[in-house]
Amino acid sequence: MAYQRLVPPREGQKIRIEGGKLVVPDTVILPFIEGDGTGPDIWRASKRVFDAAVQRAYGGDRRVVWFEIFAGEKATRLYGSDTWLPADTLEAIREFRVAIKGPLTTPIGGGIRSLNVGLRQELDLYACVRPVSWVRGVPSPVRAPEKLDVVIFRENTEDVYAGIEWAQGTEEARELIRIIGERFGKKIRPDSGIGIKPISIFATERLVRMAIRYAIQNGRKRITLVHKGNIMKFTEGAFRDWGYAIAKREFADRVVTEADLDGGDLPKGKILLNDRIADSIFQQVLLRPDEYEILVTPNLNGDYLSDACAAQVGGLGMAPGSNIGDEIGVFEATHGTAPKYAGQDKVNPGSVILSGAMMFDFIGWPEAARAIREALSLTVARKQVTYDLHRLMDGASLLSTSGFGDALIASMAAVKL
Repeated sequence: MAYQRLVPPREGQKIRIEGGKLVVPDTVILPFIEGDGTGPDIWRASKRVFDAAVQRAYGGDRRVVWFEIFAGEKATRLYGSDTWLPADTLEAIREFRVAIKGPLTTPIGGGIRSLNVGLRQELDLYACVRPVSWVRGVPSPVRAPEKLDVVIFRENTEDVYAGIEWAQGTEEARELIRIIGERFGKKIRPDSGIGIKPISIFATERLVRMAIRYAIQNGRKRITLVHKGNIMKFTEGAFRDWGYAIAKREFADRVVTEADLDGGDLPKGKILLNDRIADSIFQQVLLRPDEYEILVTPNLNGDYLSDACAAQVGGLGMAPGSNIGDEIGVFEATHGTAPKYAGQDKVNPGSVILSGAMMFDFIGWPEAARAIREALSLTVARKQVTYDLHRLMDGASLLSTSGFGDALIASMAAVKL
């Protein structure tokens, strides 16, 4: 593969696909994007934790060779001021298949579009998968944060995030308003910006299919389709209907609905598929969180819901995330860049660290993932935390970003694998 600026490592091997499955070498090359703002601080700590976890889990039998690729502000310094997401970066992720990234700049209003959305769309990473569960000892605004243990499957490529929109006053906006009024009889104020919300059978089915397969593989018993179909009947209502349809067509031997049960108990070995209105689910995850295990949502609902659930278990600093396609996975910080703290060695690296644990599970190195998660639990239980948690905990020890990484690495010695 010829790159404009990147030089892949000489040692290590690429992940490849055989029979639709990842084949991961023992010395694997994994690309990483450091990130903007606090990204460099977070990445330095996280990389040391990842390397320690692999060493703890496998001795010298397995190893990661890290390959830096670029997006965001660092990319503009290397590739030019207008290049926020270089073609090199997209090609490297396609070639090496699994990558991890820190937070990237997302301006509000004008300027570049979201780099995160760009990565997802360019690489067809159609599922944003975010597990949300509580690490014991982390401060929470709810009484029983341990009751929330959900995995959110958010569609990544469609909905209003497709970026099909025109600014108020442009020729395109005026023309669309005219056509919609004249041909379809729908009145839109002439001073409106215009956006289009596509939701397709294809994108819905592959997301629901992935969620059901995840439930089967991981012993989850309940899947909930989240939608606003009572209002947006032909987009989000259709999302609901298509979700039920593919479950009935492809997973009839494993999936049942609430209508099938008619108030009865879930049969052994079956998975319950139900649906909830989006505004209702925001109440449900607060009032009855233990009734939900997997939430499957269109793009915008999933964005809101992921952050709302994360708030119950300590905030985005402790929330992992990933973007998954059929043959590629990109794991990421779920929070922003926090530029006012850049270079201060202050912020919580937990989101990237836990995303790395997800990444190790994804490539079939579960022992390394377990080393990370259990070390994190032990460290928090000792009240060794960064400022975001320290200010909410009595008697806690305040650690820097790098110090938190050191504490996790020290805790790994006590982890039983």
